[in-house]
Amino acid sequence: MSTTLSSDSTASLLSRLEQANRDFAERYPGESPRRQPVHTVYGGAHVFRSDSAPKLGALALRALSDFAPTWAAFSRAVGLPGSDRWPELPENDSDLKAQLEWATGADGEARRTATLARTVYARMVEKLRKEPVEDFRIDFEDGYGNRPDEEEDGHAVSAAQEVAAGLAAGTLPPFLGIRIKPLTEELRARSVRTLDLFLTTLVGATGGKLPPNFVVTLPKVTIPEQPAFLSDLFDLFEGGLHLAPGSLQMEIMVETPQAIVNEKGESGLPKLIGAALGRCVAAHFGTYDYTASLAITAAHQHMAHPSCDFARHMMQVALAGTGIWLSDGATNILPVAPHRAAKGETLTGEMIEENRAAVHAAWKLHYEHIRHSLSSAYYQGWDLHPAQLPTRYAAVYSFFLEGLDAASARLTNFVQKAAQATLAGEVFDDAATGQGLLNYFLRAVNCGAITEAEAVEKSGLTLQELRSRSFVAILKGRRE
Repeated sequence: MSTTLSSDSTASLLSRLEQANRDFAERYPGESPRRQPVHTVYGGAHVFRSDSAPKLGALALRALSDFAPTWAAFSRAVGLPGSDRWPELPENDSDLKAQLEWATGADGEARRTATLARTVYARMVEKLRKEPVEDFRIDFEDGYGNRPDEEEDGHAVSAAQEVAAGLAAGTLPPFLGIRIKPLTEELRARSVRTLDLFLTTLVGATGGKLPPNFVVTLPKVTIPEQPAFLSDLFDLFEGGLHLAPGSLQMEIMVETPQAIVNEKGESGLPKLIGAALGRCVAAHFGTYDYTASLAITAAHQHMAHPSCDFARHMMQVALAGTGIWLSDGATNILPVAPHRAAKGETLTGEMIEENRAAVHAAWKLHYEHIRHSLSSAYYQGWDLHPAQLPTRYAAVYSFFLEGLDAASARLTNFVQKAAQATLAGEVFDDAATGQGLLNYFLRAVNCGAITEAEAVEKSGLTLQELRSRSFVAILKGRRE
């Protein structure tokens, strides 16, 4: 066969293309293989304690006991799929006999959705007992406010001491960090001093250790020079505190329209992330500052506003394939009862009902916001109150459990077809789809929606294949 081009004539062109492809692969390595927390709980630095996480779990369980002590009551409160079609369940639905009598009179769909609801509730309660908080951010910004310098100095030191105590006692959540004030002209000096006091105290108290998955949150980022400054500051801290290079990491908060579209009409996010020089691991969307900066009135500043969907999608497009985690914002309507009984007094029946209605309404809103985020591939969000923890896990668990059978069938078929194509000597170039299906199971296991054993059974993978976290590695293993 004759050709026009020789290998020598195309060598230079191929070399340039090879370098461009390598540069692209370096910029877009794909989704991070690390476990991503399903939420970040924000709490003021002045109230943080070494055992804050288990205490928040206890408060969440108490909210369930007070306002939804049974799976049916909770499921109806948040609007779990199918719960509106259930026949009335006896009040004592913890009684096995009552449940069996109810199931006998219910249709097949009602029984199916009830089974899902019971599973979600049971696993949510178990999560609240064992690991109620996945990620906690010790807040020196909006959740803390502006205080006298001497007071903030004291809280920076005491919060670090509490973290050190929690690290020693094993009471910290698996992810932890500190949110400093923004690096604006007015607050940059205060922000740097707080971070210095906190890190110096923490490292001194732990003998040179940082908690696992420790991160510094930089709010209200507007220009690349801000994450660049923080990255340079990390270099100084690592040298001065004898920490391993690269051990300090940051996440940025997207709270301004300039972070979405800069002065040149470009997406501002790639430059903000790039300025961090590899130290940025996540981008969090700040719903209320963002909507306020667009002159949207307070009554319409909420998670479901169309402007928020636009910003979140811009974040996805700009950061897809980079390995940067995305996190949604918070629901600011909190599940708090409006009436509290004074000492020695009791609430009236009307007050009790108003409390229940208020908490249920806030739960339903929070549940709906989380499901909206999940359907848009935002697998992490903010929580601001312990009573939001039940709805966080219920929304996440129902999301994964509802789609489990479909994902199971797709992944099983996909692995079989991909392996056959590989064995036949063909190039299988749709590994991204397979990895996406695998990630579904990995996220479900990580958050507690399903067990590893269930993931193995449903996915058709071995435990070793599942833990490899790599679809390509699974295919290579099956080919060998």
